[in-house]
Amino acid sequence: MEKEDLKVLNKGEEDEMELQGYRVCRWRLALVGFGVLCTGGFLLLLLYWMPEWCVKSTCTRTTARDAEVVLLRSTDEFRRWFLAKVRVMLAPGSNPFHSLETQTTSPSSPSSSSCPFHSPLSPPSLANGHTPHPSDSSPDQELIMRYADYQPTQIRYFTLHSTKYFWNDELQNFEVLNGLEDLQVSCSTLHMEHSAGLTRNQQEYRRLFFGVNEIAVKVPSVFKLLIKEVLNPFYIFQLFSVILWSADEYYYYAMAIVFMSVISIATSLYTIKKQYIMLHDMVAAHSIVRVSVCRSNNEIEEVLSTDLVPGDVMIIPSNGTIMPCDAVLVSGTCIVNESMLTGESVPVTKTNLPNPSPGARDEDDGAYDTEEHKRHTLFCGTHVIQTRFYTGELVKAVVVCTGFSTAKGQLVRSILYPKPTDFKLYRDAYLFLLCLVAVAGIGFVYSIVLSVMNEVEVKTIIIESLDIITITVPPALPAALTAGIVYAQRRLKSAGIFCISPQRINICGQINLVCFDKTGTLTEDGLDLWGVQRVENGRFHLSEENAYKESLVKSQFVACMATCHSLTKIEGQLSGDPLDLKMFEATGWILEEATEEETSLHNRIMPTVVKPPKQLLPPEPAISPEQDMELYELSSAYEIGIVRQFPFSSALQRMSVVARLLGEKRMDAYMKGAPEVVASLCKKETVPENFAEVLEDFTKQGFRVIALARRRLESKLTWHKVQNISRDHIEVNMEFLGLIIMQNKLKAETPGVLQDLRQANIRTVMVTGDNMLTAISVARDCGMIPPQDTVIIADALPPHDGHSAKISWRYADKPSKTSRLEHIDINLDDVGHDDGPETREMYHFAMSGKSFAVIDEHFPDMLQKLVLHGTVFARMAPNQKTQLIEALQDVDYFVGMCGDGANDCGALKRAHGGISLSELEASVASPFTSKTPNISCVPSLIREGRAALITSFCVFKFMALYSIIQYISVTLLYSILSNLGDFQFLFIDIAIILIIVFTMSLNPAWKELVSRRPPPGLISGPLLFSVMTQILICFGFQIFTFLWVKQQPWYEPWTPLSNACNMSLHVNISDLNSTELDDHNIQNYENTSLFYVSSFQYLIVAIVFSKGKPFRQPSYKNWPFMVSAFSLYVFLLFILFYPVEAIDEFLEIVCIPVDWRLKLILITLANAALSVLVETFILDIVLWKLVFSRDKHGSIGVTPTAPTPQGGIDLQGSNKFLSCPCCPHKTPQARYMHLAQELSVDPDWPPKPTTTTEAKPLPENGSNFQIMIS
Repeated sequence: MEKEDLKVLNKGEEDEMELQGYRVCRWRLALVGFGVLCTGGFLLLLLYWMPEWCVKSTCTRTTARDAEVVLLRSTDEFRRWFLAKVRVMLAPGSNPFHSLETQTTSPSSPSSSSCPFHSPLSPPSLANGHTPHPSDSSPDQELIMRYADYQPTQIRYFTLHSTKYFWNDELQNFEVLNGLEDLQVSCSTLHMEHSAGLTRNQQEYRRLFFGVNEIAVKVPSVFKLLIKEVLNPFYIFQLFSVILWSADEYYYYAMAIVFMSVISIATSLYTIKKQYIMLHDMVAAHSIVRVSVCRSNNEIEEVLSTDLVPGDVMIIPSNGTIMPCDAVLVSGTCIVNESMLTGESVPVTKTNLPNPSPGARDEDDGAYDTEEHKRHTLFCGTHVIQTRFYTGELVKAVVVCTGFSTAKGQLVRSILYPKPTDFKLYRDAYLFLLCLVAVAGIGFVYSIVLSVMNEVEVKTIIIESLDIITITVPPALPAALTAGIVYAQRRLKSAGIFCISPQRINICGQINLVCFDKTGTLTEDGLDLWGVQRVENGRFHLSEENAYKESLVKSQFVACMATCHSLTKIEGQLSGDPLDLKMFEATGWILEEATEEETSLHNRIMPTVVKPPKQLLPPEPAISPEQDMELYELSSAYEIGIVRQFPFSSALQRMSVVARLLGEKRMDAYMKGAPEVVASLCKKETVPENFAEVLEDFTKQGFRVIALARRRLESKLTWHKVQNISRDHIEVNMEFLGLIIMQNKLKAETPGVLQDLRQANIRTVMVTGDNMLTAISVARDCGMIPPQDTVIIADALPPHDGHSAKISWRYADKPSKTSRLEHIDINLDDVGHDDGPETREMYHFAMSGKSFAVIDEHFPDMLQKLVLHGTVFARMAPNQKTQLIEALQDVDYFVGMCGDGANDCGALKRAHGGISLSELEASVASPFTSKTPNISCVPSLIREGRAALITSFCVFKFMALYSIIQYISVTLLYSILSNLGDFQFLFIDIAIILIIVFTMSLNPAWKELVSRRPPPGLISGPLLFSVMTQILICFGFQIFTFLWVKQQPWYEPWTPLSNACNMSLHVNISDLNSTELDDHNIQNYENTSLFYVSSFQYLIVAIVFSKGKPFRQPSYKNWPFMVSAFSLYVFLLFILFYPVEAIDEFLEIVCIPVDWRLKLILITLANAALSVLVETFILDIVLWKLVFSRDKHGSIGVTPTAPTPQGGIDLQGSNKFLSCPCCPHKTPQARYMHLAQELSVDPDWPPKPTTTTEAKPLPENGSNFQIMIS
């Protein structure tokens, strides 16, 4: 049954989950209740921490359809469990898109395949507004009362992560209702059947399913947050520890831990509450506004935005608004600022959704899709600045999605319910804690056995054996680890890097590959016009510097430059895409827009008009007195009106406009876009024969090239016809006008930063939406591809005409010695050989977004090999950027992504460390946002990440040693039925440990990036060696002290009257302490000796572990740490050599002879010398080079003379003992290193330029492609 009834939700999506149905079982519930009582509530806590145990212990399996409780498990690598209660609501129908008015008349209509529910889906029968207004009773009951003619339907649903899942009888599964997109409506259907509006009844009925239109970020009460925080397993363990210490009369230490916990909980609550409030304030701006909606009887009604449902038709006010939902424009035009979603503050023009004629082809009338039709969609949270409208016809938009289904809602959901951070450090930390628990278990058993043998009373046995566990697992560990991250976050903030995901800082320390967007990231955001290259009669003219000439003012080329853009005026200032702005400014023309008053006087929308300045126009003949002044002005004016605009589409790589010259009857179409695309849409005879060569020449030099084209439209095309025509009918048979050459300058910081990253063996990859050759040129200019390296372009073609998919390989620029490519190899064995010139030539792959898509689909194995050396990915769509990040992560790279926030949101979110250069903190998709608009933030982030990671290791090692040192001391003292005193614990834990652990984390990052990366986890050779050797050293010296003190000539079991150091003790003091001494046997020579030695050991390991170079600044620059350590040394030496009676009484230490004090100092000095020798000399110098060897640059086969830009494969992350002669050769752990090993022995790699790779399954070797020489 389990197998059969395992449902999969959100199949193929990021939040895919498996679902099992359960029904509550009364006898199991009673049994669990009894268990909770017997365990004092601990079982309830366990079930709270383990949702799957909770459900399985209180419920029995049933079908998903009949479930009262559902148990869900994510299918990703984290395999998290969730439980949700299934609820039932009564509704007049089971399909939100069904018309209530027709349900009673046609209950048995055939179901529609596109409908998310089994109920009939017919076009809504729009009722006139004759139904009464709703009363104050609940909407579902009222609707059922109003429609009492038919049976109410039971709707089963559950809510998880702010998403409602409804039971679908047809699919036999739960499904999410997103909105109008669920219907798969075509554009024409959306205009015909959904643009009239809903009745009030339909709106209320749909609201039952879609809920209130609100992205509700509820700020939890402090009490709720407190309960959730306190029920953390760690705090429960602390509570257990405090109760235990109180039972053992360690009140002061218990109070100190309670005090620490209260501060920690209060800080955590403050931070969490602040984040909730910030997020709440961010989404609250558009939560409740008043909007006007059209009703189906042509009434306009004002409602609250929270009442909106998919299918409502809202009116966009002319003075703008903040969108409360996702809606598609069906009439009019809007200018929108989408910076909230994209981080790009450039206003975007949104036009109404095309309405294909009834006889249009299927491809012209495709289903509405938010991504495909985003140029017609107004997204929730974006700011509508202006609207353009017809007289008597309002700017209308059909609501598509509401609440958490909107684009902003999804973004907020990803912040509210983030995926856990998967990082080896955190996984290893749990393993480390388990090891400490195992050690504690050994001590627990040892303590019980010892106590039983010595006939200790039962209460003392229980307390002392449990006490061992609380000593071994350090209570301050989470606070100590958090401190390092908090300090790193502060340093990043001071460097202008804002962080919303602090846990990612540690992960950034492992980054070994960074993807960069090009425009606005590597290069300047704005483009400068370098020149124009006009075409006449199918031939190129010579290049001209600009188009601001009297001779060109009336040319079609300049007309195209002046009209083909999406610029608009906002408060008198030209605004729009930077490229459009530069192009228009280069003409020197003037843009005029109709005011609202002018528009209202005409029957149709007033076009935007462009005209040249008067000084550019040729002088007109003088006016004769008979001429009418107005007629003369009209005839002499040279103005072009922009009648229709087809916005730029990244998928089509072009935009076009329809314009009319004043006085002309026929209209013209102008187009601009990617040169290859524009040329393909032009008549062949108008495109120069040397077009490809000229284009290649410009792109190789790194210029951004835009092509222009024009076509004279037929006279039958009237203004009204143009408003409804498809762009496919306009953008054909164009006349090629020429090229605009734009220069995109590198930012001054770019080459230097990339050089730093290269020297640190961090791969750099360019992922851009720009032209391939331009991208390669920029990659060469900025040093991403060194001059001597070869670039191989992979051109992939999808299957067609029965031929399989294939990749053809060619050079981007033909090097003089092509034969050298045959000798390229990746050598894994030349580690550490730095001398001698490097003769091998590196190679880089470059591909376009189209090729990437084909390779991803048809050559998945090949894709992994290509990303190993892929450096330039051009013409990449936003979703392809995300796919590339995933492909790089699949081969075990730690990927950073740096973009300007415009099209990079998905990639920024998916990368291990995404950093947005947008100045707007609203780009909430990115974990990091830099206020410095250049890539110099990337090395800073990686340096801080490495420092934070090393700090985490230092703190973890120190806390582990602290607990083990204390464990050794207590275990040794247990053997003589003694223990550390309450104030000794207090001094160690508060004065030494807390002060040291919070100051050792303050070391700033090292000033430059080095070529070595920190280990990714705690379970690595160097770290384990370091911890184990220090444990053995501390254990050895404590045992030695414990045994040697008993060999001293003055030694005897201590009593209050003992006089080992010939000092008179007052009898009344011993009388005062006698009761305590008799109970706990704290005061003795063994205790005092171990207290001194262990206190010095804490300080020794703190200094030994607090490493600086190459990832952090040296410890002597961390003055709070140095002052703390020095003060503690001075204090310990002072109380050792100059005993103060009050301090001795407080710490319960006894007087010891001077010669033993000197011997203790010698023991401490020997301990310190051995610890430093092992950690600094043996580990850092000898073993790191011989056993845990990585080559000098941490890369495969790369020398300083030819640092790896992309070809060198970083060896970090592998614990293989490469240079150890007796060690067997191991396979690298990282997938990319394993691939590099395979490719190094593959004679056919890299592919030669004369080969073609075809996708043909070859069963004999399991590969899905073969290489053919063409």
